[in-house]
Formats: sequence, structure tokens, C-alpha cells
Amino acid sequence: MDNKSNQSAWAKNIPMKQQMRIFRRLISFFMYYKIQIIVAIIGAFLVSAINMLLPYGLQYFLDHFLLEESATVQIILFAGFLYAIVSILKAALQFIYEYYYAVGAEYTLEKVRKALYRKLHKLGMRYFDQTPAGSIVSRVTNDTMTLSSFLTVINSTLMAIFSIITAVIAMFITNKTAGLLMLVFLPIMLLIMCIYSLQSSRLYRDFRERLSRINTNLNESIEGVSVIQQFKQENRMTNLFENENGGLRNIRLNMIRMNSLLLSPLTSLLYSLALAVSLMYFGFPLHDVFVPAGVVYAFSQYISQLFNPVATMMDQMTLFQDGIVAGKRIFRILDNTEYEPKQDPIKGLTINQGKIEFKHVNFSYDGKNEILHDINFTVNPGETLGIVGHTGSGKSSIINVMMRFYEFHQGQILIDGVDIRKYSKEELRKKLGLVLQEPFMFYGDINFNIRLYNQRISDHQIKNAAKKVQADQFIEQMPGKYHAKVIEGGAELSQGQRQLISFARTLVTDPKILVLDEATANVDTETETLIQQGLKSLRKGRTTLAIAHRLSTIADADQIIVLDKGRIVEHGTHEQLLDQKGYYYNLYTLQNAGGEEG
Repeated sequence: MDNKSNQSAWAKNIPMKQQMRIFRRLISFFMYYKIQIIVAIIGAFLVSAINMLLPYGLQYFLDHFLLEESATVQIILFAGFLYAIVSILKAALQFIYEYYYAVGAEYTLEKVRKALYRKLHKLGMRYFDQTPAGSIVSRVTNDTMTLSSFLTVINSTLMAIFSIITAVIAMFITNKTAGLLMLVFLPIMLLIMCIYSLQSSRLYRDFRERLSRINTNLNESIEGVSVIQQFKQENRMTNLFENENGGLRNIRLNMIRMNSLLLSPLTSLLYSLALAVSLMYFGFPLHDVFVPAGVVYAFSQYISQLFNPVATMMDQMTLFQDGIVAGKRIFRILDNTEYEPKQDPIKGLTINQGKIEFKHVNFSYDGKNEILHDINFTVNPGETLGIVGHTGSGKSSIINVMMRFYEFHQGQILIDGVDIRKYSKEELRKKLGLVLQEPFMFYGDINFNIRLYNQRISDHQIKNAAKKVQADQFIEQMPGKYHAKVIEGGAELSQGQRQLISFARTLVTDPKILVLDEATANVDTETETLIQQGLKSLRKGRTTLAIAHRLSTIADADQIIVLDKGRIVEHGTHEQLLDQKGYYYNLYTLQNAGGEEG
């Protein structure tokens, strides 16, 4: 989908039916905390009831005591005391209502974040290939925080509903005709809310999408700052950011204009008109009976109780729309079905030998363009298979399907003669150890980066694994040794040191199958020699698949396959492939010539 079509899709309004569906789903998260909700609803109702009774009490005092001049000091003190007690009760109930609602809202936000985080870790690699990291971060952080404001709107709506109900009842009790006149204004307010809801949904969707793109831009700019400065791309990146930021500003200005027109000014105008109509009605000279001042006062208070909560709710419609759009974006993740490949495990099935068989395996990332074509090979327990080929030949794709990062479409992958789908995911992750070309270091210390939360791994095992891959030589020289701090990304460590720690991280779990995805491609020759020394002993008793950039690293492999455009074009040992004088021979000769020239 190109950018133009993407923008047009986001320019559409969210239909009211879809808005209500999103609203119900968001509320379903809130419904997990029924106790807080029930207490909040009861508190809100009682506060609204008190708001109705207080003006009635003052009306009664004005018309029956002050107007008739029968109010004694005792009556005035009692009335003041009663009003104060009821006001204190109202404040206490309001505290309980708002407190329990806020607690329920916080638990709801926590539940949404947990659901999002769990879902992200269930999605397959294809989703992360197609979705920028900044966009994902924006949904987990910005969009969930927006739900906090959205729940505030629900709070205001709840209070507004009770206030409207109690105010309308009180109006009819006070004066039926005046109450009917006030009801005329309710459909007008509802119509304004519907118009605003439909018009604002497009702007808020565009706003959220633009904000997501800004986060993506920032994420890339921060992570790639060294490349940006190296190639003098500061101006281009700044212009790109300013364009996105300028677009965001324009959207916000449109939102401000619409809010300024349809929200507070319009509701304030309706309130003033309603008050004017009521005063004109009560002051009309043709009334048979004089309308007492207390009635006029009480009715004006009920008008205020009718319009003020609605005005507050209208002011927060921006937050409602923002929450609906944020909810839609969140549900796009929660409803995503690009899960990691499914397993159909046989209970208790374990990997014991480590024999690997690929039988007529075909694979495509997008379901259209095949990357692997009819891949066949067998690696016996304890053997090493080297995988060679140019960039894009399908080397990493073999690893991806065997590690179950992606689902293959045809053929079979067997481990110990059993379809790989029959093993549990836990068994595969336990028995298959993967070392990537670009090792990732977590913030913490070296001990943590090797253990990775697995408390069953002892400090002795960590040190033993580091020693086997020759990592102990530099770790022992660092301040704090195995507890030496590792900053984000392991920036204070060399590429070779990060790779050695990555080796130790994989090998400490004692995998039956070792998978090396060009694990020594970015390592200097001296470090590579250390790694090779450690790997020779580690490969004993383990089946190893090694994607190799440097052919010298797999010269001692039991067998080597050469890939070209997703097909195996050569297969044999190092010596056999050299004797064939084909693709492998040419590549090996070219590398040796380059080494000699260097």
C-alpha cells in the first residue's frame, strides 16, 4: 500500500456503529473490576441525588421561612447546620466515588498494557518485519496512556447521566411546564454531540497515525545517529521530522478550530438560552399565581445541574474521540492473527540425538515469491553442516524455518525422525541454541546477559560457559568481572566481546543442536581464533548448523551445502567441493586471493 492510499484510508471517519463497538470492547476491560465500578456508580448516584435535594432544601427555606418572615435564629442555625452536614456528606461520597473509579481505571490500564505486551510476544516475526518499532512503541505507550483520559470521559459521562436524570425529575417536581420547555434543549445537545463525534474521528485518526510516524522517525534517528552524522544526513532527517511535525501541528489546529466551535461556546450558548427561557416563563405577567423566589432559584440550579455536566462531557469529547482512535489502534494489535507458527506437540516428546532432516522444503515470506525451493539434506547427530551462499540465497531462511520463526509451506523438517511441529515450543527453545550475527545486549550486567532470567543456571555454569568460548579472558579483567555493568546495547563492549557473551548465553543452556548464523562475520581475526578454539570442543556431541561468510571457518565441517537463489547447487565436504571447481571453489579462491592481497 503506497503512502497516498494509506492516507486516504486514515482520512475516513470512524462510523458511529464501529465507534460503539470499540467503546464496548474498551469497557469490557473495565468490567473486570466490578467492585470498584459498583461502588463508583452508587457514589455517583448519591452525589447526584444530594445535588437535587440541596436546592430543594434552600427553596423550602426561602419560601416557607424567609418569605413569610418566620425564620428564627434557631431555624436559621439549624438550616445552616443541616446544609453544612449534607455538603460534607456529599464531599465524602464524591471522594469515595472518584477514588474507586480512579483505582478501577488504573487497574484497567494495567490490564490493557499486559494484554498488549503478551500479544506482541505471541506474534510471528512477519509482523515485526512489516511494522516499524516506533509505531509499536507508540501503541503500547501513547495509545494506552490516552485510554486514561478516555476513562476520565466515562467518569464524566456517568456523572452527567445521573445529573441529567435527577435534574429533569427535580424540574418536573418543581414546575412541569418549565420542565417540558427545558427538555427541548436535550435533543439539540445530543445532535451537536453526534455531529462532533462523526467529524472529529477523522482528525483524531490522522493525528494518531501522524504521531506514530513521528515516534518511528525519532526511533530511527536516535538508533542511527552515528550513520546520519557520518553521511551528513542531519538536514534531510531534520526536514523529514519538521514535515511530519508540521503536519501534526496543522491537524491540531483543525482540532482546535472544531473544538472551539462545537464544544464550550455552543453549550454555553444553549445554557444561557435555557436560563433566559425559564426566567421569561416564570416572569410572564399572565401567571395566575405569583412564582415564589425559591422556585426560581431552585429551577435555575437544576438548569445548571442539567447543562454543566453535559458541558463538561462535551469539553471532554476530544478525549473520547482520542480514546476511540487509540482503542482502534490497540485492537489492531490484539486482533492481529499473524501468530508465530503453531505447534501440535506430543506430550513428553524430547530431542535426544539431534539428527536434522530437511525433505523437499519450500518457503516464502509473503506467500507469493518462493525463497527456498526443494531443500533436501540430512545432518546426523554430532555432525556439522556448513551453509554457504551469496546474500539473498536463502541461508538465513533455512535457519528461520528450522527455529520456527516462520512457517514453511511444503515439505518436512524432522528432528530425530519426528516432524518439528510435534515438539513443544519449550523443548525446541531448550534444545536449539541460536547465535546471531548481531548479538543483542540487555541493560544490566554480564552475569544477567548470560543467564537471562533463568535462575536454574548457576554462577558456576555461567563461568564454565564463558571459559569454553574464551570470554572469561576479558570478563576477568573488567571491574566487577561477571557483575560488570552492561549499558543499553552493550555499547561499551567491542563487537567481538558482545559476540563471545552471546556464545556463552547460548551454550550455558547446553543445547543439543547449535545454530550459528554468520556468528563470526563481524569478529576480528584474533577473536575468531579464540571462538574457533572453543567451538571445536563445544561441537562434540552436538549437531551444528553454521552459516558461514568466511569459508575457512567451516573447512572442517562434515558436509557443506552451497545455495544459489534458494536452491542447493553443490553439496559435499570442503575437499570435495574444491575438487568440483564450481561455485564453492570460485568463492574460496576469491576469498584467499583477497586475503593474500590484504
